[in-house]
Amino acid sequence: MIKNAVASLMVRLHHLPLPRAAPASTYHHHARRLQLSASTSVRPAAAMSTTAEQAVADQKRALRTEVRKALKALSPDQRASEDLAIQTTILDSSWFKASKRLCAYISCKQLREVDTTKILAECLPSSPGQEELAKDLYVPRVEDKNRNMRMLKITTMDDLVKNSMNILEPSPVDANGNNREDVLSASSPVDLFLLPGQAFDRTGRRLGRGGGYYDTFLLKYQELAKEKGWNRPLLVALSYSVQILEEGIIPINSTDVPIDALVSSSGVIPISPAALEMM
Repeated sequence: MIKNAVASLMVRLHHLPLPRAAPASTYHHHARRLQLSASTSVRPAAAMSTTAEQAVADQKRALRTEVRKALKALSPDQRASEDLAIQTTILDSSWFKASKRLCAYISCKQLREVDTTKILAECLPSSPGQEELAKDLYVPRVEDKNRNMRMLKITTMDDLVKNSMNILEPSPVDANGNNREDVLSASSPVDLFLLPGQAFDRTGRRLGRGGGYYDTFLLKYQELAKEKGWNRPLLVALSYSVQILEEGIIPINSTDVPIDALVSSSGVIPISPAALEMM
């Protein structure tokens, strides 16, 4: 299904004004490009003309359309089965159990994201007196339409409110009127990010939904970690089986942040050296 759709898509992509992004490079090369990009001042994507950037954007848009169709075709039973398998794999893993502070997304059914309900519940204290067993959890809040997103700390699911798009987000202040802790202002680093996305491959490429919020935030956090001398957190994406594409199909540019690992219903796919060591 998805393979046939992608094959058809790739035929159409050949008719774009410029060829698609070069075949997938190693994780090291991709990560190095991002380090160089992050170390320079904000400027247009390096070594890419406006025409080339538009070609990549067109390719990404077409690929998102095909993946959305594949996700829509998943039956409720299949989706529920994969949701359970993915969350169980994460909750049973040593790397999740060892994490103390993490950023994770709030899954949204209308966006057809892998469910994170059980994972979030495991991070938060289940009852008074259980706080020492909980993890510090930061979840996303979109601030505007200019790729500005914050990760704010919550201590209960009641800290979430629906935004204008009916998506759950943390309110900016707590019940006492105090500003919630922003992970970019926290005194200690996080050790894990659980990320959503539209499509992925086994070399670390991630295709988002087109807003650029996660890539922009991850670059900010990586720069902060570098300044503070913190270890870089493990970037782990959650994926339905139809979202994992063949190597080289997903086009990338200099602002796309590679992931360290994928978790699907089939298990964990470690990609980066850090993931291979920890997973």
